Amino acid sequence: MSEDEQVDAHRIGRRTYVVAPVEPLDTDGVRTVTVGTALCFLGFLALIPFYGWLEQTERTWWLWVCLAGTGLGLLGLEYVRRRRDRRVAAAQAAEQADEVSATDGPDEATA
Repeated sequence: MSEDEQVDAHRIGRRTYVVAPVEPLDTDGVRTVTVGTALCFLGFLALIPFYGWLEQTERTWWLWVCLAGTGLGLLGLEYVRRRRDRRVAAAQAAEQADEVSATDGPDEATA
């Protein structure tokens, strides 16, 4: 099976499962990482007023997990933004190369 062919259904035992032709919602991951980072930060802010209780019950690690998630999320956000920008630039360069090769016909090559 080639890479372009899509499977329409899977047969497992007596059942057949149909695969819907659905495109991914977030192909570059920027939105996903942004939402995850924001949720970690909100969790950190929400736990700050309960620091005393967290300390008494030896659960201050909850606070630090949220802070670590925020920091790692910011690093991940920078990574996925750069990756998205590189992919867009590569797609634009390929599109421009296609346009140039389409306008350059065999007639102009001999000029």
